[in-house]
Amino acid sequence: MKTIALIGGMSWESSLEYYRMINQFVKAELGEPHSAEIIMYSVDFAEFEKLQHQGEWELLSEKMIEIALKLEKAGGDILLICTNTMHKMAAEVEAAINIPLLHIADSAGEKIKEMNLDKVALLGTKFTMEEDFYKKRLKAKYQLDVLIPEAEEREIIHQVIYKELISGIIRAESREKFKKIIEALRSQGAEGVVLGCTEIPLLIKDEDLSIPVFSTSELHAQKAVEFALKS
Repeated sequence: MKTIALIGGMSWESSLEYYRMINQFVKAELGEPHSAEIIMYSVDFAEFEKLQHQGEWELLSEKMIEIALKLEKAGGDILLICTNTMHKMAAEVEAAINIPLLHIADSAGEKIKEMNLDKVALLGTKFTMEEDFYKKRLKAKYQLDVLIPEAEEREIIHQVIYKELISGIIRAESREKFKKIIEALRSQGAEGVVLGCTEIPLLIKDEDLSIPVFSTSELHAQKAVEFALKS
């Protein structure tokens, strides 16, 4: 079994889910009492969240590279960044290390194409929804048409993520807001929805919607286990 290295803590609520899912996938493949070989570096998210909203992406990139190198030195065989937003500097991190980086958007893109879908909605932080680093990858690599919510709706999603979900606060009224936003995107032709923030699956589940839900954290964890066991 290869060792999975995780950059977590953004937030720890979703990193906890990564740890749980990776171990569950290993157990499903190998049986009891198997579990995954994992190294995790968990950051203090208060510092990272502040730098995100200050636009200090170059400094954040330097910090991410430093962490990635520590995980490689510690024996990681594959690296996962356990957050969609911080894939903004995935290329820089990947260039600095000698182990594979498993990109979270690829995990979603491969699954979407496997289901023969062409148009999907994308929900995430405003950084993920509004900038090109995520949408462009889905479009270029997987020929997907990516829809995002209107500006006011993007603000609602962003605030729920940063004011509620990263702190483990799950509110029924927020779930209903997300469902309404997704339904509007479905009416525009979205055939599925990418939960492009690793906290959103804490709020939105498959059974909440009438279109396929692509939980990026779950798909990312599953791909990591496939690499660890089968490569």
